[in-house]
Amino acid sequence: MADEPKAPPTSSTPTRGKTYTIYFAGELFSSKHLLGNAALAEAIYALSEGRYISVLPQNLEQREASAHSIRDQDIQTLLSCDLGLFNYDGPELDSGTVVEYLFAKFADIPSVLLRTDFRQSGDQDKSGDAWNLMNSFYPRTRVVQLDSMTLYQEAFKSAGGFGNEKDAAAVVLDQGRSLEAARLLVERIASQAIAAFDAVLSVPPLMPKMLTEAIYQWLALMPGFRMPENLAAEKILGYCIRKQGKGLL
Repeated sequence: MADEPKAPPTSSTPTRGKTYTIYFAGELFSSKHLLGNAALAEAIYALSEGRYISVLPQNLEQREASAHSIRDQDIQTLLSCDLGLFNYDGPELDSGTVVEYLFAKFADIPSVLLRTDFRQSGDQDKSGDAWNLMNSFYPRTRVVQLDSMTLYQEAFKSAGGFGNEKDAAAVVLDQGRSLEAARLLVERIASQAIAAFDAVLSVPPLMPKMLTEAIYQWLALMPGFRMPENLAAEKILGYCIRKQGKGLL
């Protein structure tokens, strides 16, 4: 993954006094997904002291049930956010998350790819990312790869696990150690994600300023939103102007 040098602070460089919205992309099809997404989003907010505010698609109100309207809302929400967090877990990446990441790159949105799955996948060697190479090497992106099983075992041990338990049930349930280990794991992941957000925000915009508004107007047309083209262009261009005001474009 591209690793751009940090830019020196300038008048257009985001500062620590600002708050940023994060589009939280990933699977949301089971209770494990929903619980994990919510826990990590809340931990990021708490540990960053409110600096990073996650927007979870699972929390969006879907006024229409059609697939097209759901897709439109997710794309527009992504384009409105300051940063993106893309959960790249699983032996095969979630296709919707991949599409959203590429949309973020088209829009020059600072992005973090997060993988907590310890399994190696894809077609890169061990020194590369654990997914297909077509998802790697894009600018203004940081990768966080963690072995969640190892981190959980470490957290479980620090919570008092692996002592003199007499049976398997005690290893799992005694004194709430599993929940405490899970809490410590989520906080560890959140702290790594926050560090990656800080790093990627220091990278200056890649998109040429003279092309920015034209590109965002195209991003309003290209998806074929279910709204008049002039209204879509006005809406997406508004996101562009707001990002320019925050020094993100």
